[in-house]
Amino acid sequence: MNELEFNIRLYLTGTMKSWTDRIDSSDQLTPQRFIFNAMTEVFDSLSDDDLELIRLRYMERLTLSEVASRYLLNERTIRNHTNPTIKQVKKIIKQGNELSIKQKSP
Repeated sequence: MNELEFNIRLYLTGTMKSWTDRIDSSDQLTPQRFIFNAMTEVFDSLSDDDLELIRLRYMERLTLSEVASRYLLNERTIRNHTNPTIKQVKKIIKQGNELSIKQKSP
């Protein structure tokens, strides 16, 4: 499982929230809190249908082809609905990692 899939699965299962709350009890913006807040903003902006497509791809681990056949759509349509979100999540993870590095350096 790659970092992207791991973070999406943590978020969608609610595990990311509980871990973030346990790690971060201060007002300081930790990398974990940054990632959680940014992912919340992204996922809250999705339609129910788009969220379901993400869930099927990353929680159920269905291929694009399997998702497309389930909804009687072509793979390009599925990709067009999921790729913008996936790109945003990748960017969020990268920014969270950069924040972590900055906070660790003296």
